[in-house]
Amino acid sequence: MIIFLDIVFLFFIGCTFGWILELFYRRLAHGYWVNPGFLVGPYLPIYGFGLCTLTVIYLTFYEMSLPSILVILLMGAAMTLIEFIGGLSFVNKPVKLWDYSDNWGNYKGIICPLFSFIWTMISAAYYYFLSEFILEKILWFNNHLIFSYILGMFTATFIIDYVYSTKLLSKVRVYAKESGAILRYEEFKRTVKEHQQSIKEKHSFIFPIKPSMDLKEYVKNYKKHFKKFKKNSNKSK
Repeated sequence: MIIFLDIVFLFFIGCTFGWILELFYRRLAHGYWVNPGFLVGPYLPIYGFGLCTLTVIYLTFYEMSLPSILVILLMGAAMTLIEFIGGLSFVNKPVKLWDYSDNWGNYKGIICPLFSFIWTMISAAYYYFLSEFILEKILWFNNHLIFSYILGMFTATFIIDYVYSTKLLSKVRVYAKESGAILRYEEFKRTVKEHQQSIKEKHSFIFPIKPSMDLKEYVKNYKKHFKKFKKNSNKSK
């Protein structure tokens, strides 16, 4: 039971801090704030699974006195595998959570050498700078199991959020398929925000897309917006 709770605890930390990392990455890289991922709440499951995997690999191989570079490469490969598995559910679908199609050496737009390198660098940072900190937090949790009530609330909220967000994503997929659009979900959320601002309608950061919206029209607007963007990009080349 304790091991299960430790895994949920790691998943909680990874999900939450991964969301914060992605939030600021998008702000710095793209110049706008957007709620990352397809879930409503402040968590990204891929980082939760990632932190659990990195910790298991570290604990398994550290005592074997393997060269650190081998452990780090294994971690990077494991993170790429997690991204690959997560991306498989979006292959050949009209809605994508991420798309590496423009990156060299990509496979179906879901993994590519550049991001495998980034995952490996993150693995190195974990190995050298974060591993002991994470193990200390696990020890703290084992001595303060009352925190498991917080984990219970997190788990319940996460499940409800997943069901809600999956249904919403399915509706967007239907409209995207009908209109023939290949839709990047976070860019779609940004165009929703821009449209709402243009008509002086209140925009919600937490709930950027709602079932009550005319999602069909928003998908059409997205398609028009990116046709225009692509046309302007081609002219500038």
